[in-house]
Amino acid sequence: MLVRYRLRLRGSVVRTEFVDRVEHMAELRALAVGLSSGRGGAVVLDSVAGMGKTSLIGAFARLPETDPEIGALRVVGARCHPGIGPGLVYGPVVDLMLPLAQSVKQPGPVRQFLSFTRRGLVKSGPELLSAMVPGLGTAFSIGQELMQASLATGSMPFDSMQPFQQGVALQITEAVLDLARSSGPVVMTIDDVQHIDPSSMLVIDRLLRELADAPLGLVLSHTTDAARGGGHAAMVEEMLQRWTDDGVLTRRRLGGLPSDAIHELVRSAHPTAPLAFSEKLARLTEGHAIFVRLCLDEWSQDAGDEIDLPPSLSRVVEARMRILSDQDRELLAVAATQGSVFLSRVVASVLDARDNDVMERLRRIAGTGLIELAAPPPWAEAEAADCYRFQHDALWRVVYETQSPGQSRTRHAAVARALTAEQPDGGTPPLPLLLEIASHLRRGGPGCLAASAEAHYELAKSAATEGLSFAEAEQHCEEAIRATQAIRPGDPARDRMLIQATELLLSLTEVRWRGNSLPAGGPDIDALAADAEAAAARCAAPELRIRTALLRGKTLLATEGLVPSLAKLREAVDLAEEHGDPVALFVARVEYGRQVSKRRLSDGLAQLREAERLYATDPRFGDRDDPVLQHARNLGEMQLGISLFDSGHLGEALERLRRCTERLASESLQVERPIALNYYAQVHAALGQEAEAEEVLRTALAFEAERGGDSGWHAYNTALLAQLLVRRPARSDEGIRLMEEAWAETERTWLANLVPIVRNLYAQALLDAAAPPADARERAARLVVDTIQETRGSGMVRSEIAALSIRSRVLLEQGDLHEAEVCAREALRVLNEVGDMPALRTEEVLHQAAVVLGASGNHAEARALLARARTEVMRKAEGITDGRLRDGFLRNVPLNRAILGAEQGGR
Repeated sequence: MLVRYRLRLRGSVVRTEFVDRVEHMAELRALAVGLSSGRGGAVVLDSVAGMGKTSLIGAFARLPETDPEIGALRVVGARCHPGIGPGLVYGPVVDLMLPLAQSVKQPGPVRQFLSFTRRGLVKSGPELLSAMVPGLGTAFSIGQELMQASLATGSMPFDSMQPFQQGVALQITEAVLDLARSSGPVVMTIDDVQHIDPSSMLVIDRLLRELADAPLGLVLSHTTDAARGGGHAAMVEEMLQRWTDDGVLTRRRLGGLPSDAIHELVRSAHPTAPLAFSEKLARLTEGHAIFVRLCLDEWSQDAGDEIDLPPSLSRVVEARMRILSDQDRELLAVAATQGSVFLSRVVASVLDARDNDVMERLRRIAGTGLIELAAPPPWAEAEAADCYRFQHDALWRVVYETQSPGQSRTRHAAVARALTAEQPDGGTPPLPLLLEIASHLRRGGPGCLAASAEAHYELAKSAATEGLSFAEAEQHCEEAIRATQAIRPGDPARDRMLIQATELLLSLTEVRWRGNSLPAGGPDIDALAADAEAAAARCAAPELRIRTALLRGKTLLATEGLVPSLAKLREAVDLAEEHGDPVALFVARVEYGRQVSKRRLSDGLAQLREAERLYATDPRFGDRDDPVLQHARNLGEMQLGISLFDSGHLGEALERLRRCTERLASESLQVERPIALNYYAQVHAALGQEAEAEEVLRTALAFEAERGGDSGWHAYNTALLAQLLVRRPARSDEGIRLMEEAWAETERTWLANLVPIVRNLYAQALLDAAAPPADARERAARLVVDTIQETRGSGMVRSEIAALSIRSRVLLEQGDLHEAEVCAREALRVLNEVGDMPALRTEEVLHQAAVVLGASGNHAEARALLARARTEVMRKAEGITDGRLRDGFLRNVPLNRAILGAEQGGR
């Protein structure tokens, strides 16, 4: 036989399901055979709904029972469910790992924990994963502590959470691979992947890139028509295509059943049917599996070869429902409102009927072929109610859509009430139940808006703090905000919820802000922050006004540039001073001082010194173990250190940053440590201590590599290391490669304040390289032009000056003296206007301008600029009290040697 089928008899109805196709099963079998030699792979089965993907995967899962060549293969499966899927954090990952973990000898407590999960006592995927993945519990605990601290202040530490989520995905991936290697070849199947949650998708992404050398295969089923409605399913489709383009996944489309397969199905289901019936059935259905099945269900002996082909599923369902009473049709519509799987108790509650009566009516309806008994979800296993499922999701959708919009809203609200009553003891419901309740509240109409907002906000906090699952948390935040905005204005509870949900959403998305260039479906960050600020004003709560002003300052920085941002951050400082809360004032001064330094370094220094004085002298700070305050203190301390460096106080900066990095290394979270190490390395390099700078940078990179995932500061630290290496002939190529990696990571993370810095470092490295690429000047020119255009809109003056200076060098080397002079003079003009700037060496700009002006014949100006540069170098040298460090600063820094040598040569 070319194709095998399995038939299941249920009463008088013959239900046929195809379970195997030659070419597709052969490909899945080849994947399984390859696993024995350690060659993994992945296949996704695409089709519209009803083509038999689930049956094909089921047949493949049984194949090891009859095929000796792959008899050692283990197949573990999971299914993603509509509605709650995107919110059920790590749901399919847990389902896949659990049977693997149970087959491996585990320590007693872990084995006991796994036995609890079978009784439905574990409420979250992260909790279970922490038991199965060594060290993951610690990562979750650290991330949860940080996230909870972020929620307390309404502001997430910039670029601090994303690496935690990436690191969690990496640890889970490594654990899955270890389990696969210890238990023999494994194929993991995920059915209905269009409903997968984003956290699980992150794990799948990492797994796919490790399969080539692992005895692990992945088989996914994907219903393609789900993506047409956009939203989450469209995002999954985009990810599947990306994996295909990257060569880590093979896509195979399931079309209609072939004629010979339909003929065999007819022979198996109805041996007495005439031959013409098979031929007509193949032609009229075009092999669509669900239509074939329905037609076979409806055929009777007296029909001969006549086929009453259903023009649509809705017609089939309507025909079957016509035999039901009006009361039973209403009962089915209510059942469909709960979902494709539903409980008799919930249906009875919505109808205000007796439980026993509803159970009996559902038992009778099951004989129509529309519904069938099913295993209840874990949270309902203790109930006496019956659980049913519609025989196909397509059938369920048709029944659901028989309702009017008003009926649907009313019934969703009633289902939410019935499900909420599931925990009469007041205990916290398990996550799947919370997700289902929130889903019904979302569809429950105006009367459910406040409850929907509250439910989704709580789910967002849970996803963020318990699972470090930020994509899910974003989805819930957006739902909470939508519901809150739909509530009639004037309710103080509405305003507070709007502020809370907006703070969390903007904190979660902060690492991806790209100014006015919004991602598809992304939030309008400044409009949201402005709405939250207006809500805080209506609440007349000073602490909320301060928080929302700080938040608005951040969004303005991303969307409108530095100057509007500084005005708002200054307003936050003023509000905090009026309110008299030292903690709020300290946090506001630190944030304002960090940002105003980018515009005027002296103002930033003043704010940061005042913040430091406040922290040291106000008795209300005491020894408070407040993560939010600790984070602000860390940022303020390291920013003051680097600002002292930028102002020329190198000795004091080195000592402050040394103490800061040592203290941060002893903290549990160490969120700010990569930033502090970056600053510390900059000072070492500026003092001519390149070996020390390299050691510090490698420490920072190793620390973030252990956490895993992309990070803007990891990219910046990589760029600084590359800058050290490119000038060494033996390591120039390595330096260029690292710089390219740093820029690629910067583009992926896109921290607005770091993008122009790393881009300028990239351009500088191309020009400084001992072995530059052939197109180094052209690439450098494009990079600095991009920076100049960007910074003139963003207000990042420091990077604009640096880019103008670098561009003058490129133009000079290309022989365009006139344009080189224009750029050099513009860099000088802006520098003279704003003074010393962070991440910019004044003497370097002066020296480069002197070189350009000297080449263009302006010798007097060039000498004057060199004199200014030499004065700047000597001023910094005088501030270094350690003689050894001072000598290294003057002798070992190439720029300083060039400035001092040029000055002497010009006399």
